[in-house]
Amino acid sequence: MKKVITYGTFDLLHWGHINLLKRARELGDYLIVALSTDEFNRQKNKTSYYTYEQRKMMLEAIRYVDQVIPETCWEQKIYDVQEHNIDIFVMGDDWKGRFDFLKPYCQVIYLPRTVGISTTKIKEDLMVHNG
Repeated sequence: MKKVITYGTFDLLHWGHINLLKRARELGDYLIVALSTDEFNRQKNKTSYYTYEQRKMMLEAIRYVDQVIPETCWEQKIYDVQEHNIDIFVMGDDWKGRFDFLKPYCQVIYLPRTVGISTTKIKEDLMVHNG
């Protein structure tokens, strides 16, 4: 069985997220999503609209996602890859090159972002329409 992992906050879940998860799952037989915890987001100076548990529940409802695990720090990736016997690590291409240190442990693939959608754009659009 080929196992794939990806990481993210997945706040304000949108069709770009679904597209990423679908493409990641198509690369293997089992997709694990490492979801940033609320505490880790605070360390990154990010605030999520939804709590970790709410975001986890939404991800678990998506048919492409087989398992959701917590992401609590930047440094856990090598451990996760080894612990979960990961074959492929997937991230959006806006992270290109940042996770090449995982190449001795698994295949690293950077997928193109879905054009025309992002959480940042949604937040900006909501501010314009409601501000």
